[in-house]
Amino acid sequence: MRFRHPDGSTVHLAYCTNVHPAETLDGVLAQLRDHCEPVRKCLGRDRLGIGLWLAKDAARALITDPVALRELRAELDRRGLEVVTLNGFPYEGFGAEEVKYRVYKPDWADTERLAHTTDLARLLTALLPDDVTEGTISTLPLAWRTDFDERAADTAGAALTTLAQRLDALQELTGKSIRIALEPEPGCTVETTTDAIGPLTVLPGHRIGVCVDTCHLATSFEDPETALAALDAAGVGVHKAQLSAALHAEEPRLPEVRDALAAFAEPRFLHQTRTLTAAGLRGTDDLGEALAGEALPDDAPWRAHFHVPLHAPPAAPLTSTLHVLQDVLTLLVGGMEPRTRHLEVETYTWQALPPELRPRTRTQLVDGIAAELALARDLLTDLGLKELP
Repeated sequence: MRFRHPDGSTVHLAYCTNVHPAETLDGVLAQLRDHCEPVRKCLGRDRLGIGLWLAKDAARALITDPVALRELRAELDRRGLEVVTLNGFPYEGFGAEEVKYRVYKPDWADTERLAHTTDLARLLTALLPDDVTEGTISTLPLAWRTDFDERAADTAGAALTTLAQRLDALQELTGKSIRIALEPEPGCTVETTTDAIGPLTVLPGHRIGVCVDTCHLATSFEDPETALAALDAAGVGVHKAQLSAALHAEEPRLPEVRDALAAFAEPRFLHQTRTLTAAGLRGTDDLGEALAGEALPDDAPWRAHFHVPLHAPPAAPLTSTLHVLQDVLTLLVGGMEPRTRHLEVETYTWQALPPELRPRTRTQLVDGIAAELALARDLLTDLGLKELP
């Protein structure tokens, strides 16, 4: 979906296909047929943006077979779909029964992360619509925090420097500008937007910036205005924003609140949980750990890294952090000019919801994703952006 900002520029809105995990090229093509095109039709649009997730095997198949890449581009066009952004965070196995810590491997100290991201950049130059010259790829925020020492940090920094140089060369070759966006996430080496400033300001040029995920930002209790102002002051660009909402528990000490939270503690993904205390941010790696004992004080609100559907907040006594998303969106695109032009709804946890809230059919999932995009569309038009055909 495209929108005209009051300054005349185009802002793109997509939804991320990691909600339909596929490891192979055939699986990606099936996603387009079974999910993405039906979402577009449900919204009554001639064109729909998707934030494509290409796992290692799918990306490698496209890199090694130019015919397959041309066929994918033709399939996107035929189904009324367009790609201006890729989700390069998960590498493989995102559809596994247990993902948890595996999603953070390989990290940026591993040469395979550089190789994979380079592949994605090359592919994106071929997938961009003919009238679009800028693409973005969101990626792992360096690494999970454990076992990431100074040597690993130096290796990661060198890899990102090499990547920036490769992107410069790629633009000279193709005329397409690809930018990389590190996505701060609780528990990672770069957990917050503040953590991103140091590693990014030492890199050459402006190829590599941040992806502001509004669920992650809310889970870490970051103030949107303060966070974005600090990035601006440091000269770190917001290349992409992921529109998502976290799980919020106002009174976690109450038994009924803890019971409600327990329904969201599931075995597939990590749901890092945080609370803000007078001494600073406290947290656990997973929601179940927070509920199991006294790892977190319960006299202040908890937030959990669980991407809840934007249009369907959890029932009381829980809520979502949709208001944080709205605040961030206002700051990013509600001003005289947009601070980012790539927006992506990323609710990959539909099938991890409590059983009674999960979509039972493909149609129900399509309807839910379309409802999330419709809400995001309405937020954008309320800010003065005009939806384009």
